[in-house]
Order: sequence, then C-alpha cells, then structure tokens
Amino acid sequence: MFKHLKSDIPASIVVFFVALPLCLGIALASGAPLFSGVIAGIIGGIVVGALSGSKIGVSGPAAGLAAIVLTSIGALGGYENFLVAVVLGGAIQLLFGVLRAGIIGYYFPSSVIKGMLTGIGIIIILKQIPHFFGYDADPEGDFAFFQIDGENTFSEIINSINFISLGATLIAILGLAILLLWDKVLGKKGKIFQLIQGPLVAVAVGIIFYVITQDSETLAIAKDHLVSVPIPEDLSSFLGQFSFPNFSAILDSNVWVTAFTIALVASLETLLCVEATDKLDPEKNVTPTNRELLAQGTGNIISGMIGGLPITQVIVRSSANIQSGGKTKMAAIIHGFLLLISVILIPRLLNMIPLSVLASILLVVGYKLAKPSLFLKMYKMGWKQFVPFLVTVVGIVFTDLLVGIGLGLLVGIVVILIKSYQNSHFLHIEDKSNGKHRIVMTLAEEVTFFNKGAILKELDRLPEDTYLTLDVRKTRYLDNDIIEILEDFSEKAKNRHIDIKLISERGVVENPDSYIQFFSLRSKSS
Repeated sequence: MFKHLKSDIPASIVVFFVALPLCLGIALASGAPLFSGVIAGIIGGIVVGALSGSKIGVSGPAAGLAAIVLTSIGALGGYENFLVAVVLGGAIQLLFGVLRAGIIGYYFPSSVIKGMLTGIGIIIILKQIPHFFGYDADPEGDFAFFQIDGENTFSEIINSINFISLGATLIAILGLAILLLWDKVLGKKGKIFQLIQGPLVAVAVGIIFYVITQDSETLAIAKDHLVSVPIPEDLSSFLGQFSFPNFSAILDSNVWVTAFTIALVASLETLLCVEATDKLDPEKNVTPTNRELLAQGTGNIISGMIGGLPITQVIVRSSANIQSGGKTKMAAIIHGFLLLISVILIPRLLNMIPLSVLASILLVVGYKLAKPSLFLKMYKMGWKQFVPFLVTVVGIVFTDLLVGIGLGLLVGIVVILIKSYQNSHFLHIEDKSNGKHRIVMTLAEEVTFFNKGAILKELDRLPEDTYLTLDVRKTRYLDNDIIEILEDFSEKAKNRHIDIKLISERGVVENPDSYIQFFSLRSKSS
C-alpha cells in the first residue's frame, strides 16, 4: 500500500483541493454548521478510507443528502437531534452490510452507470461556471437543478453575467491555463511535474494573486469569493466546533424515519458510486460492496458522534483521485489527514484561496467525466444502450442524482422487456407442401411471462392448415404462463387444422394432448 506513495500523495493533494470547498459548501447547503462538512470529509477520508475495500474511492459529505439534512434538522428540532439519526443510520448501514445488501449495486445497467458519470460531469461544469466568474450566491455542493438560493442551474449562469468579478475571473482563467498546460505538456516532461500536480500550482498562484491584488480597486477578490474555513483562536475554541448527539431524542419515531432514510439513500449513492469508480479505474479493481457498506456505516456512526454530516462514497472526489493517478486507498486516507491538519494549522492560508481557482479544477474534472466523444460512442452502440444513457444524463441535469438514476433504470427495464419480447422465439417458414404451411418455431433458452404477448401473437397469426414444429431443445426454463398458452393453443389448433410436432431433448411428440405434464419436470429442475 505504501509503495505507490509517489502517485498517491500528489493525487491526495488534488482531492484535498476538490474536497475542501465541497465539504464547506454541502454543509452550507444543508443548513448545518460549516465545520460539520469538514468533519465528514476527515472521517470519510481517514476512517472509511482505511476500512473500505476500494483502492480509489473517496468518501465524504454527499450533495445528494443535502436536501434531506436541511429538512430533517428543522423537523427534528435541532442539529443535535439530527446527529442521533446519523448515528442510527450508520448502524442500519452496518446491518445492510451484514445482510449482504451490497449485491444491489450489481443490478444497475452499464448504460445507466455511464449516464450517471456523464450527467455528474455536466452538472459539475454547469454549477462551476458562476463560481468561475466570481459569482458565489449558491454554495458549492448544491448539485440539484432547483437551488437553495431560489434559482436553477441555468438561471444561475445567466445571473452570473451581471456579477462578474474581474479579479476572480482572471485568476480562474490563469488557473485553467496552468491545469491544461500540466495535463497536456508538462505532465509528460519529467517526474517533478508528476510529483507537483497542476492543481497545487494553480492554487498557489491563486493565493499569490489574492495577496498582491487585495488593495486593488479593479482586481481585488472579495472575501465572499474565497474559501471560508472557521478559524479557531485556540485549541479550546477548535474543540468547541464539535457537536454531540442528543440521545434523549432516540425514542422519537421521526428520528428513526430520518435514520432509515439516511441509511437507504447513503447506501444507494455509495453502491452507485462504487460501480461507477470501478468502471473508471484503469486497473479495473472490483470493490467488495458489502465491505463498503460496513465501512460507510462505521464512518457515519463516528461522524454523527462528533458532529459530522452523513457520509457516502462520492464520484466527484473519486474521479479526481483517478484522474490524478491515485493507486491505492492511501490517497483517500492522506486527503483526510490533509483536511484535518490544514483546518487546525493553516485555516487563514486556506481562506486566501479564491473559489474561482477551485472552480477551474472542478471544470477539468467535469470535462473528463463528460467528454463529447462518449455521446458518440454510446450512440454507435445502438438505441438500447443510448436511450437509457441519455435519459439518465438529462434526468440528473434537470432533477438530481437519484431521480436521474431512477429514470434511467426505469427506461433500462423497459428496454429489457422489449428485448425479451423480441427474443422469446425464432421463426423459420418453409415452403407449403402437401397442402400445409410448414413453420418451425424455436423457443429461446429462457421463456418467461414477459414473452407471453409475443408468443401468443405469433401463434394466433398462424394460418389454417399449418404444420407447426415447436423446437424446445435449447429451452432451459419455460414459465407456466407459456405452458398455459400452449395448452390453450392446442385446443384451437384442432379446429384450425394445425398439426403440432414437439421436439425436445426427450424426443419427438406429435400433437401432444398435455404440455403441463411434459414441461413440469423441466421447469422445476431449471
């Protein structure tokens, strides 16, 4: 795990710069103390990172839970009561892991997962455009279409045109130029440029620019366009930023409802992220999902106990880790320690970082997730892949992550049903001989009630005086619904002068009187 530190340390620094504004922004969007987001980031990095089986996944406070947190704090009567729900939610996640519920993550179609990555990439780009120009009315981490500042994703971009900060925009452009130079040119020139990542240089230049121009009338960057980490005056004031659960509220039924909601949503987001990061991973590692639920549950218990927000594995930080060359879980762990050390030792330095520079870093992350070439690639794979992919992307952009995933999954299921309908059987029509049409119907390997309509329609279309050969030699499962259709058709066939020859592994049967007896053993044994 330590042999890849030369890759993991630079990656952890990039993840740190991505995570810091998101931790603070998600806390602000959640209506929680700012420091609660930092706590969740620290625990997500150090604790969950150490326990997780994922080599490249990074955990922290999730944007998808911000609306739930915001509503729950008010409904439960305060943040301390809400923390009880976070702790209980973590315990429920542990139960999910013990019950092996992680298998759910394997049942999301690849097209939907790719749509999720692309949709998140587009959302990152759209949400960072206002920050890039120095308009920070909506906090970082608010990824929903309808924002907490009363605007939506696109109206926020339009509004930012009227509030462009010259200094913030200039340093954002310079930061983006540095990132592109590092990515396209310098990163390939020598080891020093691989060790010192472009984002670190961009942030350093951003701090220098702020210090030099803070007295300028045109280029100065206002305080509300900078990172805003709480600054403790001493150790006691630092410790005073931690909150603790009010366990006297544990008997409140609303606390348990919130806990279960947190556990369910956090687990689902984590499993989706695990599936997505495994697809992005150049080394194609497979994350043990049940172990991930146990790690997330442990992290949420600890986070809730000391005043942190709920935690999930998150794709923004995970993809930044992958793009920056992270190899092992040490990148996630080190990023957690960087968050901890920096808020204790250098909060004033952190508060000199322009948000617009961090926006330029996130723009690059978003672009790499949503490259235009991916749309063309998915289109060439056919409509059965492209439609669920596109619905997921559009759903995420115009609603939120879980709704978009749900819409994509729903369309994916419809596609499966259509494919099942089309692939239930194969027809071969031979020339008419001896006064009868000769038709061979071969049933697929698995025929279920989904295929009832297709098979019934095909049987009803058979002309009179037909010799039907029904080939089931390759069929390993035949649903009782299909057997009943064949039973009913057998009666109609006599009136329509249709002869049936059934070919199976058991032999050949002419005009069978009963299909139930013939197929019952096959259906049970399958």
